[in-house]
Amino acid sequence: MTLALPATARVFRPSRFGFLMGLYAENFDRLERMFAPAGLTAARYRSSVDDGLDLSIDVLERHPYTTELRLTYALRDPLTGEPDPSAFVRHYRDARLVEVTHCYVGRRWQDVLGMHPSAATLLGHRLRMNSFLSKWLQFLADQGHSAFTLQPAALPATSVPMPA
Repeated sequence: MTLALPATARVFRPSRFGFLMGLYAENFDRLERMFAPAGLTAARYRSSVDDGLDLSIDVLERHPYTTELRLTYALRDPLTGEPDPSAFVRHYRDARLVEVTHCYVGRRWQDVLGMHPSAATLLGHRLRMNSFLSKWLQFLADQGHSAFTLQPAALPATSVPMPA
């Protein structure tokens, strides 16, 4: 038996852009609940929950309304030697949004998509990066990471700053 909607019925379907903005807000709420980054000073923090994968959170920059972070494990990519997975995150306290700017050191959107990607290509890339963050934050919460497991950690001599 097939059910049909009347011709006048409309099913609400958010646009991809609307979905991305909702994802930014959801990621803000998750990050706030887990680590309260607005209260962290510019330093490196480590969260350990005895699962063998310590999470590093680097507070790279603090501005009046934003905080820039890098989330990563102490794992290294065998080809590049860079932390992997790694997400560079911009935390907008005033707008209550969290955005992933890029996922690898030196892999900004221009490196991945070229200098003149279409709007649809750029939007799709942002959706993938921010969906990754959403799933990763949920996984971290399920593992038990929180502000209570976060401890200041010493910065290594080979600390990698966020690319401009």
